[in-house]
Amino acid sequence: MSIDFKELVQDFANGLWTENPIIRLVIGMCPTLAVTNTASNGLAMGLATSFVLIMSEIVISIIKKLIPANVRIPSYILIIATFVTFTDYFLKAFFPDIAASLSIFIPLIVVNCLILGRQEAFASKNPTHRAIADGLGMGIGFTWVLTLLGIIREVLGMGSVFGLQVLGEWYRPMVIMVLPAGAFITLGILVGIMNQISREGK
Repeated sequence: MSIDFKELVQDFANGLWTENPIIRLVIGMCPTLAVTNTASNGLAMGLATSFVLIMSEIVISIIKKLIPANVRIPSYILIIATFVTFTDYFLKAFFPDIAASLSIFIPLIVVNCLILGRQEAFASKNPTHRAIADGLGMGIGFTWVLTLLGIIREVLGMGSVFGLQVLGEWYRPMVIMVLPAGAFITLGILVGIMNQISREGK
């Protein structure tokens, strides 16, 4: 089977911008709004979600012909849950502070519509090499937006980035930015900016 590298690059690039899950497709909003109060939380959630997405896409693309059509969704959820469980235990064992900070949102990756949607729309219909490219692109696209949201909210809400103070004592933190309302405000502004960039780029 020949591999079309141009096609792979396109599959990868789609998730970074054109079909970015957060700023273009507007899916996976639960962790986007809930855990991006700091840059480290946004990055950790993005990486955890990316791992589950990529691994589940690989497995499903390999065994897709073995899964009966009438039980495909429960089968996808079972595979996704396996990798989520591994991720949850890994974080608790090696990064307990991050695991405590992300709390229930790690197990909730199981029902993240980004992950289940990519299994149904892409991994189950394409060969493994394309599923890997898609998973990497969507995962990185999801991660960079979560991290950017976390950086903006942490700087404005705490005056720091990744826990390092970047603004002096003169700065009065905007408390709203570390609250859920700050997530909605930041995301709305970011989506508006990205839409404007996309329009100007046409």
